[in-house]
Amino acid sequence: MLASAYHDSIQLIERLHRRFLDVVKAELDRLGIQDINNVQAMILYNIGEDDLTVGELTLRGYYMGSNVSYNVKKMVENDYLVQERSVHDKRSVRVRLSEKGKKLNAAMGKMYQKHDELIRTTDLSKEKLDLLNGSLKQLERFWASQSAFAGLDTLDDDF
Repeated sequence: MLASAYHDSIQLIERLHRRFLDVVKAELDRLGIQDINNVQAMILYNIGEDDLTVGELTLRGYYMGSNVSYNVKKMVENDYLVQERSVHDKRSVRVRLSEKGKKLNAAMGKMYQKHDELIRTTDLSKEKLDLLNGSLKQLERFWASQSAFAGLDTLDDDF
């Protein structure tokens, strides 16, 4: 039944996200890093070499704006990010990796490289992952279309 498969997919996506954050946490523990959490490490990795506003980071990583602001503040406090007012628009704040942030970004890159090597020893082929990614992109577009119309129709008038 389609509804059951859809529900199973949603639960699996949630579990996979949590499981991957556990993998990132284990890598931080292995490196002896305790002043940044797994979500912050992923935000830092997604910034990469770029110089971004919090808004741009929110759009790029699909993070909630308030969560990004809080996490950026913590990463600035712990010297992973440098935060500066934009030269062109003083209302805008830009962030980029500090030297400490660049070191962690490189370590995260090594973790991904290790995973790339290890995944080759499984039966997960490029073709299987491409098929999975295509399906996930379709699901993302479906959810985007649903959230775009969220206020136009109510699901249940009892709410």
